Amino acid sequence: MPHFLIESNKIKNNTIEISDKNLYKHIIKVMRSKQGEKLLFLDENQIQYETILKEIDNNSFKAEIYKRYKSERTLPLNLYIAQSVLNSDDQISSIKKATELGVKGIIPIYTDNCSVKASIIKSKIKRWQTIALESVKQCERADIPKIYDIISIPSLIKNYDYVIVFAEKYAKENFFEYLRHKTINKNKKILIIIGPEGGFSEREFEFFKENNIPLITLGSLIYRADTALTAAITTVINGVLYG
Repeated sequence: MPHFLIESNKIKNNTIEISDKNLYKHIIKVMRSKQGEKLLFLDENQIQYETILKEIDNNSFKAEIYKRYKSERTLPLNLYIAQSVLNSDDQISSIKKATELGVKGIIPIYTDNCSVKASIIKSKIKRWQTIALESVKQCERADIPKIYDIISIPSLIKNYDYVIVFAEKYAKENFFEYLRHKTINKNKKILIIIGPEGGFSEREFEFFKENNIPLITLGSLIYRADTALTAAITTVINGVLYG
């Protein structure tokens, strides 16, 4: 059941009162919810509310709360993804998958081989944030990832405790081999960097080398960039939390 985001000040006497036009339209007009149906809400404090729809009028409705609890649908890992922006459909897919997998933030980076102009990337940030928000609702996630403004790799890496580049070229070890000689604290900020379909340039690889940023392989198969993103996030989650 998808949940709907509300502010806690909408709750009065164990009842959620909704007069927001867009939320009302979606629940009552689009979903055609009726009195007696169950609805799921989440507030800014990550409190989940299981409710029953009680009253509906022409521009608002009330839902009675029968259960409330702290949502546990968050990733217990301070994980961020920096990605060379892909063409439209692949980029949207990447945002949805990263959101479903629980990353805290998605940072678009402009690389030497990026196929999308920087000006176009800047114009898409707001829309991408909306796409992430819709994915949060669908997967019942308790927190919302931030879509950051476009940034260069050199400006980006200084903000994170661990930086890991997934790229097949020049990589000599997989992530689990890397963890044999490197301990990662899950509460510190971890950044995964994924390149474009054409891969990183030699100039960018030289930058990684000069800054001692590890290059990690995902294995012998060659993935599309959006598939590599999903595989990289899953690999880091499994390695840090369960490895």
